[in-house]
Amino acid sequence: MTPEILAKTHAAAFTQSRAWAAVEFEDLLSNRFIHAVGNAKSFALFQVIGDEAELLTIATHPNFQRQGLARACMQEWHSKSKFLGATRAFLDVAADNLPAIALYENSGYRACGLRKAYYLRENNQKIDAIVMEIALN
Repeated sequence: MTPEILAKTHAAAFTQSRAWAAVEFEDLLSNRFIHAVGNAKSFALFQVIGDEAELLTIATHPNFQRQGLARACMQEWHSKSKFLGATRAFLDVAADNLPAIALYENSGYRACGLRKAYYLRENNQKIDAIVMEIALN
């Protein structure tokens, strides 16, 4: 997956907030702690530092949603994180992103914190972020 492919999928999936540009993906992927799994249809970008993993973003192109691809990416990034030494994982999700919250809860995550007004929508509406965690066994 190239930064350009990641950016294209991200832009298609993130229509209510600013999508990440190819140069941002390129910069992230140059960091030795950052990893990607998936393909042009659906991918997850995450970091592993010490025994903690954090999901930075996950995106599924709208043409391929509701096919289990995001769930497969969740399993794949968890597996790779465990292989790299992580024992727990974290993520944050916009409080109004109900499909993502359902995906994360179905993957075993539980809420562990809240970041007030963390996300900014294009209409300048501020949305809270729910911080979620899971033990990687």
